[in-house]
Amino acid sequence: MNPALPDAQRFMGHAKRIKPAEEPLLTHTQADSPMGEAMRLHWQPVCLSSQLKDLPIALRILGEDLVAFRDPQDRIGLLHKHCSHRGASLEFGRITDNGIRCCYHGWHFGHDGSLLDAPAEPVNSPLLKQVKQGAYPVIEFKGLVFAYMGPPTQMPPFPSFDSMHFDDVDLVPYALSHDCNWLQVHENLMDPLHAVFLHSRMGEVQLTQAWGEMPAVEWFEQGDRVCYLTSRQIGDHVWVRFNEVAFPNFGQVAGFWEDGSTAKYFERVGATRWTVPIDNTHCWIFGWRHFSPSLEAKGIGNARQVGLNQLDIYGQTGERGYEEMQRNTGDWEAEVSQGPIAIHALENKGSSDRGVAMLRRHLAQGIANPHQPPSCVEGQTPTWTCNVVLHRPHPMRQDVEMTLSVPELLAIGRSVQSIILAADGLAPNARHARIVAQLQSLSV
Repeated sequence: MNPALPDAQRFMGHAKRIKPAEEPLLTHTQADSPMGEAMRLHWQPVCLSSQLKDLPIALRILGEDLVAFRDPQDRIGLLHKHCSHRGASLEFGRITDNGIRCCYHGWHFGHDGSLLDAPAEPVNSPLLKQVKQGAYPVIEFKGLVFAYMGPPTQMPPFPSFDSMHFDDVDLVPYALSHDCNWLQVHENLMDPLHAVFLHSRMGEVQLTQAWGEMPAVEWFEQGDRVCYLTSRQIGDHVWVRFNEVAFPNFGQVAGFWEDGSTAKYFERVGATRWTVPIDNTHCWIFGWRHFSPSLEAKGIGNARQVGLNQLDIYGQTGERGYEEMQRNTGDWEAEVSQGPIAIHALENKGSSDRGVAMLRRHLAQGIANPHQPPSCVEGQTPTWTCNVVLHRPHPMRQDVEMTLSVPELLAIGRSVQSIILAADGLAPNARHARIVAQLQSLSV
């Protein structure tokens, strides 16, 4: 007896077999692409300081093939990969005083790409004045090497976010490679509800139990930022988490190990990062993990596990076994498995995706009309990322047990937001003191 045929009308595989194209405006970052040129107007991390040893390293950033090196005088160069003579790769070159020599014919390029010597040519060869190897200016800061890859006349100041200067925090640099487009990695920062499921309910608890509580969420735009506030009631406390991204590819997240059990006021950043395209189908996260006694009070974090394709947060690299990835999936798999470039036309977005939609719109607007960041105060640009835990904030009362509604949780989150943003114009130390004092006044 033949098996009964299934009802084919219920199956949509054939109808969905042809896939639309990706959205190039935001996902393509090669030279002359709108997003790529916008990124080139900002300083971008390109490698870790620790990668620059006695040999050059080959890099690919924003679709450009590059070589980075550190010379004996501790100066860093970033040049186009292929020698201007006949195209041999400078990754096989010899690092010298004041630059690098091509292995093929010994052409010597300075850090700015100037041809300093062509030993197989006459001493007075016009090539010495005519040839210029492509090169980019670099700045090394706290274990990251940054490059400016845009027009020389439009080079901006080096970024100086307040979180880069905290006195009591150690910044440990890291770099994580991803086999997918930059945008699907970056926009994860504005998807707080994935943490409820991916990091808590769909496998092992990857952070703390409190992350599995469904929060009240609000997203907003402010200047060059897109932000979210999540507010969760944890017993007698309300935990408000404030994360932000800034145009085009900067982002921060608050401390990772919060459980909402103890009052906390403006505890700051757990990680500062940039999502940097390698090309249209690969990217890096470059950044710093923040370590301090308060951030690591539970003793969970481990700075020795932070570095090149290493992070002390579960699921951030592809260097785990396939079966483990299936059973206890992390961010890396969720982002990379969307495909080389996620196809937005195939998505069925819901209310939980408002932050992702807002971020995409913000990026498109920023390409056409650059967003304005907050003003620097004493050389620092204020950021807002933090965890705040309030003890019985209004409308909770000291002697009454109650469960807060979503509107009440949202109102508490807005109060936190208002206090933090209102202090932007103050000097860094005064700002921190003002914010802490006003947040404390919200607790019973």
